[in-house]
Amino acid sequence: MRKSMKKLLALTLTCLMLLGLMACGEKGGDGGSGGGDTIKLGWMGSLTGDQAAYGKCESQTLIMLIEEKNAEGGILGKQIELVYYDTKGDAQEAVNVAKRLCAQDKVCAIIGPNASGQCIAIQSVLDEYKISDMSTVATNEKVTVQDGVLKEYNFRVCFLDPQQGNIAGTFVKDYLKFDKAAVLYDVNDDYALGLKDNFIRVFEEKGGTVVAQEGYTNGDTDFTAQLTKIKEANPQIIFAPIFYQDYIMMHKQARTLGIELPFLGGDGCASEVLFDAADELDGSYVINHVSLVDPSADAYRARYSERWGGAKMELNGYMAHDAFLLWCAAVEKAGSDDPQAIAKAYCEVEVDGMAGHIKISPEDHNPVGKSGCVERIDGKNKTYVFETYIAAE
Repeated sequence: MRKSMKKLLALTLTCLMLLGLMACGEKGGDGGSGGGDTIKLGWMGSLTGDQAAYGKCESQTLIMLIEEKNAEGGILGKQIELVYYDTKGDAQEAVNVAKRLCAQDKVCAIIGPNASGQCIAIQSVLDEYKISDMSTVATNEKVTVQDGVLKEYNFRVCFLDPQQGNIAGTFVKDYLKFDKAAVLYDVNDDYALGLKDNFIRVFEEKGGTVVAQEGYTNGDTDFTAQLTKIKEANPQIIFAPIFYQDYIMMHKQARTLGIELPFLGGDGCASEVLFDAADELDGSYVINHVSLVDPSADAYRARYSERWGGAKMELNGYMAHDAFLLWCAAVEKAGSDDPQAIAKAYCEVEVDGMAGHIKISPEDHNPVGKSGCVERIDGKNKTYVFETYIAAE
């Protein structure tokens, strides 16, 4: 009886230790040491915080794609092992996670994170360990090139803020035929600042007038003062280069103030979460990298929904798909999981992804020849309606 009790106690302690290790650092269940029989791929992104919907879809997409790839035999005769962590939407936490993936987990490459500020912050870690990062939706110019200097280990599959600014300005002036616009943005966010400046540049070059520019600080929940000034300026549309949670709150407060204008959100706004406030957002627009209602992606969306209990695909699921395709092609081109060989191969391969044909330029590590989609929010039916594709020049 005493020996049985000891065995039971030992088993209980072991289980508790394992649970503690799994909880430590928010490490994904697919991580761990793979030895020589696996190829380790890292992922980081926001699983908690204001961008959690994006990070959750991105990580779940990679888990699904890796399961499918492994079922087909893996890559280079080895199984793929995903190691993933939550950055909590924070740049410093992204640095901590990058160090963990590179030094502790020894991944051969990283996909993510899903925000420009986090991607910019981890550059020194990538340089130190000579491990590449393929960003999914980080659009700020400084992610891959800063002050004219190429960041050797940073790559991306998405268009840039100057290109998204061109899409936004062109859509408002040439497609909607609006002459007056207001801008409401986060004054401390790299993504918001870059997109704001590029929208204004393109819109004004086309003859439009920005009648109001109002800023706020991340964490603010009351936009009444800014919206009141915008209402007085009498714009035809409000451009909001922000993320979806603030986009929802702005709409609700605008409607309370009697502002019935449409908003145009950047790619940080495009989310299924918007339909939680469908009535207020009806008639507004979002910019996206790919149409969320394109019938050609129906089978892919169905696979994701079936794997994850009916969950809907976010934008990041499409971009994570394309990043994974590029990574697979680069590994095959390199013929190994050597991190530097993979980084070099990123500029030597081409793939056809969900967001079109992708070829990474060796000059700036950005995709060549991208275009962007604009979709209208149909609040009544809780869906998006495709408007147009515009070249991301």
